[in-house]
Amino acid sequence: MIQSPLCGMLGIEYPIFQGGMAWISDGKLAAAVSNGGGLGIISAMNANADYVKEQIALARSLTDKPFGVNIMLMSPFAQEVAQAAADAKVAVVTTGAGNPSKYMPMWLEAGVKVIPVVASVGMAKLVTKAGAAAVIAEGGESGGHVGELTTMVLVPQVCDATHLPVLAAGGIGDGRGVAAALMLGAVGVQVGTRFLVAQECGVHPNYKKKVLKANDIATMTTGKRLGHPVRQIKNQFAKDFLKAEYDSSVSDEELEKLGSGALYRAAVLGDEKTGDFLAGQVAGMVGKEQPAAEIIQEMFTQAEEVLKGAGRWVK
Repeated sequence: MIQSPLCGMLGIEYPIFQGGMAWISDGKLAAAVSNGGGLGIISAMNANADYVKEQIALARSLTDKPFGVNIMLMSPFAQEVAQAAADAKVAVVTTGAGNPSKYMPMWLEAGVKVIPVVASVGMAKLVTKAGAAAVIAEGGESGGHVGELTTMVLVPQVCDATHLPVLAAGGIGDGRGVAAALMLGAVGVQVGTRFLVAQECGVHPNYKKKVLKANDIATMTTGKRLGHPVRQIKNQFAKDFLKAEYDSSVSDEELEKLGSGALYRAAVLGDEKTGDFLAGQVAGMVGKEQPAAEIIQEMFTQAEEVLKGAGRWVK
């Protein structure tokens, strides 16, 4: 069985986090992942504190295992959501899209372990100094908001830059990815796209179908012009957005408006034409819907087999 410092630190069986996916990672999915031995994560997305409190209560009604909350620092409700997470004393807060230093003293005082998502060595160093418990190095293969560096080159550089435990994210969907992450120096992984097709995931069935039908070139990235690129499955919306992005007659404000509500239309309404179906490049490796616990067990069983066989290359 694979054990890492992450397991002892958080009281989890397997060193795996479920990614915080807006409109998708709710209390039910988080509880299912935590019950399966990983760390489930509730996405605060752009919601207010009341929503987050409801999802925390839901997760606690479904599991007695630790779980976390992901806070998008660009959210207009970031301050009140940060306070709600501290008040609830959740086990972990993960953060994205910004610098969490402003809120870290409050979380640390509440006994919350802060584990930011980073896309660069510089940010890893910053949050290390601020008191983070670990960091998640997320490569550009991932779905949703992405950075420039790939997981393969980002993870070892972050491992070299900090003494903290590092989780790898981006492009990880099976045991081979887990094994590779551990060999790069990580002590665990964060997985989003594969949990989109967990049976406990309440995302619209059309979203799951798109992930299950995806191939190796099914995703594309848009939004670089706006400074916050996003990876999604190719569809009419994504193609129209990319066209508008390279049209100089379209203002940044108009471009932002074009993307407003697109993820909701995909995740909740299942609108295949005007919805934005965020997913990582690993979608092409996801082939079946399973319970969250089965996904975790399958990934780590395969990872053990891969790691045990690695010695055949060493003479």
